[in-house]
Amino acid sequence: MSKRDNRIEAIQLLYTVELNECKIDEAILMFDEIIISEEAIIYAKGVMNRLESIDNYISNALTNYSIYRLNYVDKAIIRLATFEILEGVAPSIAINEALEITKIYSDQGDRRAVAFNNKLLDKIKSNILG
Repeated sequence: MSKRDNRIEAIQLLYTVELNECKIDEAILMFDEIIISEEAIIYAKGVMNRLESIDNYISNALTNYSIYRLNYVDKAIIRLATFEILEGVAPSIAINEALEITKIYSDQGDRRAVAFNNKLLDKIKSNILG
């Protein structure tokens, strides 16, 4: 399984947590027929363990916009990318992967979601790295 596949599975778990307002372990059980990779579980649990800090970075990077207005898919993508940057993944890799996943799962063909997420992640990166 590729790193991107692991990221996608982690995003699916994070989306499930948000949608169902449940804990990560409950979300994992909802995928009982589907095998979720250990790496995806580690990513998703890492995000949830640092959720308050991650959401603070996201909120601080938003201008005239609230984290609560982000759709669940984009929120999961941004949260995972922010987590990866905080964990030392090269920001260019974390952001590029997030944008590629946005193209597949969130963008509606007008590239607005990609542009929004790119701008947001660039601000988050600047806030984290100084």
